[in-house]
Amino acid sequence: MPNFKNGRLSEDIKREISGLIREEIKDPRVNGSLISVVRTELSGDNSHCKVYISSIEGQDAARTAVKGLESASGLIKRRISNALHLKKSPELKFIADDSIEHSAEIACKLETLEKNKTNEAEN
Repeated sequence: MPNFKNGRLSEDIKREISGLIREEIKDPRVNGSLISVVRTELSGDNSHCKVYISSIEGQDAARTAVKGLESASGLIKRRISNALHLKKSPELKFIADDSIEHSAEIACKLETLEKNKTNEAEN
């Protein structure tokens, strides 16, 4: 079970990677789609970090973005280490996730149900 410091560092890494994606990474595989860092899981000894990436455009766009982020992992590790003043930056493993697409589907279903409910109330 991660402790408080581990959880805080995990969130800091998530914030830094999100900022790098928006501002510094110029790879078209990453910038070509609307991607987001969903969550990060840092190992207990801070040596490995799983970074879950999701795209509103679907699982294929997230997989493409993961490939772009893997090729830029050296830059990302260096920036994380400098920004967070870490002696040793964790190894990053990027994983495609479909949580944003799933949330959008749920939102559409709820909207449809709400429209049906108002139509039935009017009749």
